[in-house]
Amino acid sequence: MPNLTVVLPTYNERENLPLMAEALLALPVDGLQVLVVDDNSPDGTGAIADTLAQTHPGRIHVLHRLEKNGLGPAYIAGFKQALSLGADLVVQMDCDFSHQPEYIPTMLAKLDEGYDAVFGSRYVRGGSVDESWSLYRKALSMFANRWYVRAILGIPINDATGGFRLWRRATLIGLDLDRVTSNGYVFQVEMAYLATRLGYRLTEIPIYFPDRKRGQSKMDVRIQREAALATFGLRSRHHGLKPEMRRTEAYSS
Repeated sequence: MPNLTVVLPTYNERENLPLMAEALLALPVDGLQVLVVDDNSPDGTGAIADTLAQTHPGRIHVLHRLEKNGLGPAYIAGFKQALSLGADLVVQMDCDFSHQPEYIPTMLAKLDEGYDAVFGSRYVRGGSVDESWSLYRKALSMFANRWYVRAILGIPINDATGGFRLWRRATLIGLDLDRVTSNGYVFQVEMAYLATRLGYRLTEIPIYFPDRKRGQSKMDVRIQREAALATFGLRSRHHGLKPEMRRTEAYSS
């Protein structure tokens, strides 16, 4: 069975992290490990992660970063660490249960159909969002994902801003993670665009996306606006990429 590492970026997730770790380790997935990437959370999340790693040696790992400087850099650091630890497959997901662990076996099954990455999607048939979302919020998010990003970048994905994804090792290496420069939520779009330009086969599974129940959301209107404007920059930066420009050498520890 391939080694699967779940990369969990955390910032002030002391309530959610123990519950998420328990849910992930309970999945019927052989070889599953968890890598917590903590951005020096002032609420003590990093110390909780260390305790979990001691309780579950070899199954939970912790990467401490000195400061909070964006979602993108946290994920890139986590991806590189997971690859250096020997991960064959890498899941990226939030720690707040808006991404639900029970979808991971379905993602794995879909990957077996020959895809290079599987994205959890709110906007394919069967997908949905929290019932508390206003009609305006739903319409804005759906417009951004199913029309705006697709029209500008040609990404064959209906939920390019979603962050629940399963990657093959070779795909992450081939993208060349050093090409990724986004440090906010547009990071998700940049990763999807890189994968598209480099010719990787992407697919989606439907997911239900609930709002967090514990802790404080990091998303706001300003972040969403910045992500929308940054989409144009991604096209000029990566449009010239072709499949033959995939990276071939692995990342080392």
